[in-house]
Amino acid sequence: MAGIVEGKLKELGIILKEPAKPIANYVPYVRTGDILTVSGQICLDDGKLVAKGQLGAGVSIEDGQKAARTCAVSLITQVKAALGDLDKVKQVVRLGGFINSAPGFTEGPKVMNGASDLMVAVFGDKGKHARSTVGVAALPADAAVEVEGTFEVS
Repeated sequence: MAGIVEGKLKELGIILKEPAKPIANYVPYVRTGDILTVSGQICLDDGKLVAKGQLGAGVSIEDGQKAARTCAVSLITQVKAALGDLDKVKQVVRLGGFINSAPGFTEGPKVMNGASDLMVAVFGDKGKHARSTVGVAALPADAAVEVEGTFEVS
């Protein structure tokens, strides 16, 4: 039987797929005590980038927000793999966003709202989190966005 959080995902039309495997020498998540840290997730959906390239140079803010939302879905997928039950999330503590940005692009926080808004939509008040957004010159596979997360869990 699906829990409350999975019911919310279903309402939002989100289906969690197989979690992505690491592409280098790291693990997808680490749990220490009641803290779960999930490695950065690029904006892949069914193995294809949702947005490729730089914000401010061909990728729109709207496409960047969709990419950030896709990253957030991947984070949730990794949390599900780690815990088995998304209702064990007590709090989304922090998201870190990396925005593939053209020189001078300063709208990264608007892009990251795609991830932040989804966490609140899925987890309610437990989805409200601290956040950092950093513009970077490049990301793996020329992804437009990468997001990492820290969660308090039971």
